Amino acid sequence: EDFLRIAWRRKWVIAIPFVVASVATYVIVKHLPNRYQSKTLILVVPQRVPDSYVHSTVSAPIEDRLRSMKEEILSRSRLERIVEDFNLYPDERRRSTMEDVVEKMRREIVVDTVKGDSFTVSYTAGDARVAMRVTERLAAMFIEESLRDRVVLAEGTNQFLESQLEDARQRLVAHEKKLEVYRERYAGELPTQLQSNLQIEHNAETQLQSIIESTNRDRDRKLLQERLLADTQSTDSPPPAAAPAAAALPAGMSAAEQLETARNTLRDLELRLKPAHPDLARARRAVHELELKVTAEAAKPDTKDSPAPALTAAQVAQRNRARELTLEIQNLDDQIARKQTEQRRLETVIATYQQRIAAVPTHESEMTELMRDYATLQKTYESLLSRKEDSKIAANLERRQIGEQFKILDPAVEPVRPVSPQRMQLDIMGAVLGLAFGLGLAALLEYLDTSLKTEEDVVEALTLPVLALIPMITNETDARQQQRRRLVMSCIVGALMLTFAAAVMAWKLDAARWVR
Repeated sequence: EDFLRIAWRRKWVIAIPFVVASVATYVIVKHLPNRYQSKTLILVVPQRVPDSYVHSTVSAPIEDRLRSMKEEILSRSRLERIVEDFNLYPDERRRSTMEDVVEKMRREIVVDTVKGDSFTVSYTAGDARVAMRVTERLAAMFIEESLRDRVVLAEGTNQFLESQLEDARQRLVAHEKKLEVYRERYAGELPTQLQSNLQIEHNAETQLQSIIESTNRDRDRKLLQERLLADTQSTDSPPPAAAPAAAALPAGMSAAEQLETARNTLRDLELRLKPAHPDLARARRAVHELELKVTAEAAKPDTKDSPAPALTAAQVAQRNRARELTLEIQNLDDQIARKQTEQRRLETVIATYQQRIAAVPTHESEMTELMRDYATLQKTYESLLSRKEDSKIAANLERRQIGEQFKILDPAVEPVRPVSPQRMQLDIMGAVLGLAFGLGLAALLEYLDTSLKTEEDVVEALTLPVLALIPMITNETDARQQQRRRLVMSCIVGALMLTFAAAVMAWKLDAARWVR
């Protein structure tokens, strides 16, 4: 009740600020310029080819890509071109620099993502048609920038993979040459040739053993033939007692032929026997005696003209048999010589392959490392080649514009109602502030007023009992003054009420016009 009594007593202090603030707010808000916002919804359409067939080179989330495209589109150069094309902010361009104008336009452009697969682009301007046209331009720029970025990224990825593939190919070729040089340098000693080396060594040893056995058989046969030759000549020309080793020499041969045969026999014995063997000593003595005999015959006078004694049939047969045996012995000597040459060759081959086999462990670790590096390089090259083909297909996909695209789902339209200022909210806010100011002012005046107005005030202030309450006694003059004050206040209140009513009517007319 006290608050209501105070409010009634200070009604003009409360009402006047409320009405003044409401009217002033309406007038100010009425003259604020309208701001129109046009908005477009852009949908992110996925690529039409399944990812299982063609992998896109663009894998960044739409939020990151939008952030990058927004930085590119809202750059100074592009916004300045839009400002000039649509003649935006003429007053600001005259009063301030282009950087300030671009910054203001940048603040009035809003890009928001919606559910991750779409986003909106909006622009606010003082003219509804300009707002729509600028929003359309911005949407087109986002679509063009998306296509350009995807093509550039695909081409860049393709070029990067091409350079990496060429580098990998060069490194692979260089390593192949290095591997080829290593194989040529250590041919026959490589781990991959170990089995073939062992097989060749085994075959050579088998052949060597066969050659040795065959040579021994030829030597035994030669000794047998030499004994037969000696037996053939023993009946006609028995061997001297001092030279038993020469018994194998044919008596029907000349001294020079016998010396050559004895030398061949000596060489054969030197290959098979030790230097201190008795047969080897007898063969040397026989060669020495035949050398002396050949020397003595050379010193005798020539007796070619003397007639040779006639030979019997037995002697002729014996001489023919001796010649056959001599020829067979010579053939055996040739075979033994050839087999000895083959034996030395096989021994060389065996030694060579044994050396190669022994060197295999030395080169095994080096060869393993080279092959491991080669396999790694080859795997890298094949991987890059596969990625290069995928990137080429992805780039072709982007160039043909069948990859991911931006599609305008809701095009920009010319706004009908301004987005700002919010006149109703501002009017209500002004009225509330005026009322709050009036209430505050009334409370302040009531706090500063120390007069006693009620019986309770007297009792509280003086702590004395009240005997009687005498109302204010007014005379005719006071009545006329009070009447004049009431008339003035009524006029003021009426004027304020008319002003408020006019404001409300004007606001309703504006609202109706916005709706139309």
